[in-house]
Amino acid sequence: MSQDLTQQWLTEIQTLKQQLIEQQQERDAAWESAEKWRKLYNTEAEQRRTDADFFRQTIASLKTEIQQLKGIDGQTLPDAKTSAGVQQELSQIRSVEDLKAKLVDVIKERDRLRQALKTEQENHAQTRKSLTTALGDAIDSLARERVKGNGQ
Repeated sequence: MSQDLTQQWLTEIQTLKQQLIEQQQERDAAWESAEKWRKLYNTEAEQRRTDADFFRQTIASLKTEIQQLKGIDGQTLPDAKTSAGVQQELSQIRSVEDLKAKLVDVIKERDRLRQALKTEQENHAQTRKSLTTALGDAIDSLARERVKGNGQ
């Protein structure tokens, strides 16, 4: 009887040892899985931080360019959007593609405005030249009339 009881205890101990080994293996597998997910999470978080930094820099650059387009020394052009309007437009940007599209639009508008300014400056110079010539002709004509009037 004592030998049967000893055999039962040995069998029970062997079963418990096997269960302990299985539990340790499951624990190790769970730990490895958790470690894998932790690494994936950290990689994703780092990418998000990098993207966020890039977007902050891009937004700061765009804000600077917008301020430059508004006018020198912070003076706003009459048709420039208000700060709230700019903020609303910036809040609509959801992705890098949206940001790139907006940047392309802003660059195109900048180039169009530069060309319009250049054309306006050329027209202004031509008008000044024409007015100067007309004024000179008028002064010459007035001087001839005075000479004629004094000679009679």
